[in-house]
Amino acid sequence: MWPGREVGMRRGGRKEAAETRSRCRPAPPAALGRLRGGAGSQCAGRAAAAAMRSVLPLLCAGAWLLGAPACGASDLSVSPLEKFHFKSWMVQHQKKYSSEEYHHRLQTFVSNWRKINAHNTGNHTFRMGLNQFSAMNFAELKHKYLWSEPQNCSATKGNYLRGAGPYPPSVDWRKKGNFVSPVKNQAEQQLVDCAQNFNNHGCQGGLPSQAFEYIRYNKGIMGEDTYPYKGQDGDCKFQPNKAIAFVKDVANITLNDEKAMVEAVALYNPVSFAFEVTEDFMMYRKGIYSSTSCHKTPDKVNHAVLAVGYGEENGIPYWIVKNSWGPHWGMNGYFLIERGKNMCGLAACASYPIPLV
Repeated sequence: MWPGREVGMRRGGRKEAAETRSRCRPAPPAALGRLRGGAGSQCAGRAAAAAMRSVLPLLCAGAWLLGAPACGASDLSVSPLEKFHFKSWMVQHQKKYSSEEYHHRLQTFVSNWRKINAHNTGNHTFRMGLNQFSAMNFAELKHKYLWSEPQNCSATKGNYLRGAGPYPPSVDWRKKGNFVSPVKNQAEQQLVDCAQNFNNHGCQGGLPSQAFEYIRYNKGIMGEDTYPYKGQDGDCKFQPNKAIAFVKDVANITLNDEKAMVEAVALYNPVSFAFEVTEDFMMYRKGIYSSTSCHKTPDKVNHAVLAVGYGEENGIPYWIVKNSWGPHWGMNGYFLIERGKNMCGLAACASYPIPLV
């Protein structure tokens, strides 16, 4: 995706390397550790320098893959207006950077800003905009917010029996009463700490259905006020006498069956699902999200969310989805995603808990 830059071979190149070989006998490997002082250090130094010029392009390519700036890559030419927008963004999001990091974040912000503007001038069903991630590249977002372990959704067997309908043309559980909690930033800390035996991986991810299985087996989950989110793995501190939510059973939607998801959301509950987040989703602002770069297979999903309703706009059916990146992201913490196409694998891992009442 990111080609490596070929640098470090312009001066000298093969000619200098050949001269080095003619004047210096091959040094033993230990000589590379004696570059300061000692007999033969000059020849060893020249050989090491020639070797470094050969290896440098590979190191630069590796830096690209890790999301770091490419070695020797030229910086973007930043306009005064772009710098103004970056400083305004810093104030809005209360960001402070050292002088070295400031330059890197400015470059990343401008790159994202230009992608946003290019996208919004095109013919798309959704718009992009600045948010709290605007000075991060996608590799950083993946590392911090998305699952790193492949999720085996096929291990979560479907047990949902779909009826025949018909169902309402639109549903929104946010308007039905106290069924949907406020948008929060990330997940429940108890699940991060305690659900590993149910094939969840703490901060590296896990499936909602397996989290529900943990709650059912464990006879409840504590409230966030008594088990606050810390954003890192820790020791399990569950206290049964403080459990507030209980699960009788887990309804797993049959793989790739969005019609069953519609019935479940229309008649019973909001439905948890997982899908694959790709780079263009990072800056989602509003509209009906769709992607041509994401996959539809269950092994690629990397983010869990909650479908709280569905509808249709301009002939395009969509899901109303609650995200976990705070209320300032997207549409007050929500987004719409195209329905009926298993977009980004959203129907591969859908499930909902049957509460114990």
